[in-house]
Amino acid sequence: MIALGCDHGGLALKNAVKQYLEENQIPYRDFGTMTEDSIDYAPVAVQVARSVAGGESEKGILCCGTGIGMSIAANKVKGIRASVCTDAFCAEMTRRHNNSNILCMGGRVITPEQAVELTRIYLATPFDGGRHERRVNQIAEIENGTL
Repeated sequence: MIALGCDHGGLALKNAVKQYLEENQIPYRDFGTMTEDSIDYAPVAVQVARSVAGGESEKGILCCGTGIGMSIAANKVKGIRASVCTDAFCAEMTRRHNNSNILCMGGRVITPEQAVELTRIYLATPFDGGRHERRVNQIAEIENGTL
């Protein structure tokens, strides 16, 4: 299951990603928003992040104007590694090297078509493990106050 969320600035991206998930029979849960009315991004980000951190969702996708606000808010939830991606290389590498579990994108930065492509890459790319596992574990140690 993929947890989806956006504010008004990321609605077009979320809707494009949602259509891609439906076309590819990838299950998702949509945490909103559903309209272009202005809303705050933090409450949406935390719902998606808690769904991922709690194991209800395998990964999350958050969209706002730049992706930055969503990533900052989501990363406050223990166990979340939310990454803003604006190109294919970053979408691949955040999975391979960082084992990112939430993809963040910006509706004022990329097009809906680009968002679909980044989503495809992100969801298809595995974590490389190896030396990167040690580094991801260090991030968890920071969260736990042991590093």
